[in-house]
Amino acid sequence: MKTDNALNKDLILRERLALQRTILANQSTFLAFLRTSMYFLIAGLSLRNLLKIENSLIIEIVLFITSFVIFVFGTINYFKHKISISENKKHIGDYQLEYYKI
Repeated sequence: MKTDNALNKDLILRERLALQRTILANQSTFLAFLRTSMYFLIAGLSLRNLLKIENSLIIEIVLFITSFVIFVFGTINYFKHKISISENKKHIGDYQLEYYKI
């Protein structure tokens, strides 16, 4: 009976740690999207000053749009995964309820 308690406690701990790693990975991925979006934004802002190209306005607009699309996609991705992660927290609670019943 005591080994079952230890196994359930181990399972709860492993699940919580795995969930925490997943949350941190999701945040890290969002920051990577944000960083990439900012790179494109900065490239668009500095293009006119660095290079003397005839149609630099078109390239700037393309870079701004790309930056916005990456930012929106990263934000949607972050919140979609955040909701999915929070739904999986319920499973840990089920294990926890089973553990406390014993």
